[in-house]
Amino acid sequence: MMTRRRFMSSALALPAMGAIGALASCSTERPLATSAKPLLIDSHVHVWTTDPKYPFAVGADVPPGVDASAERLLQLMANNGVSRTVLIQVIHYKWDNSYLADVLKRYPDKFHGVARVNPTDPAAPDHVSELTAQGFRGIRLSPGKGPQGDWIQGPLMAPLWSRCDQLKVPMTLLTPAIRLPQISKLIERYPDLTVVIDHMADAALDQPEQIQDLLALARYPNVYVKISHLWSLSQQPYPFPDSFVLLKKVYDAFGPKRLMWGTDHPICLPYVTYAQAVSLYRDHLDFMPLADREEIWHGTVQRVWPFGL
Repeated sequence: MMTRRRFMSSALALPAMGAIGALASCSTERPLATSAKPLLIDSHVHVWTTDPKYPFAVGADVPPGVDASAERLLQLMANNGVSRTVLIQVIHYKWDNSYLADVLKRYPDKFHGVARVNPTDPAAPDHVSELTAQGFRGIRLSPGKGPQGDWIQGPLMAPLWSRCDQLKVPMTLLTPAIRLPQISKLIERYPDLTVVIDHMADAALDQPEQIQDLLALARYPNVYVKISHLWSLSQQPYPFPDSFVLLKKVYDAFGPKRLMWGTDHPICLPYVTYAQAVSLYRDHLDFMPLADREEIWHGTVQRVWPFGL
């Protein structure tokens, strides 16, 4: 089963990505028919540009043929009824948040931004303060499952999490489920800090213990979950019905007021177009009451990253 992290790191994914440019501009990117026009705020999108003003990090595995600019995203949002978007700093720039910072300055009414900092740098707390002053609304950490991610248990986490707590800066975590028991210790230490778990921690359908570790975090009232990546978790075609087994468990545990949807565009493109990703959450959550869907569509993200709508 291909997860986001495996996709991003695997050279085997490159041939699929080569067709993304055509996929992104095909007719399926036109808005899908719907009888309602709910307020939609996408909680998870990446942007980047090939402009030499914003050089990629050495060794960055940037998918070819992708228009991931903020301007292209604005077109997609307009075509599909998405009002606002939270932009997550892409790994291609590593710790350089310059492009995203400039995007936020150009389109302050459309986007909020979540920055990346180096968790192994003792100066990371000060970087959080600097980024917050620039207008960023969150920090993202990405502890991997191997030894290279053991810093999540290290001594540099306390000052970093403490600074986020002091500044009221949400902590967003791209993490495999195996790290959740370690992360829960940090959550207990900083109970007032808003923590957002990306992509349901990529909990595997065939490893039920992983989803249990995620559900256990529901006991912390300031933990939120992005119900993104259904396409990555699933082994069935769109709209990925097998992944809804996990989604319903997360919904039952956390409730709608702590869940938010996200397209993860353009990382999603080998699996779904932007329009399909929007439709997946707009049109396929009928097992929930409308009021709960509205929380997931815009209510939750507004509490974590208020747009003032």
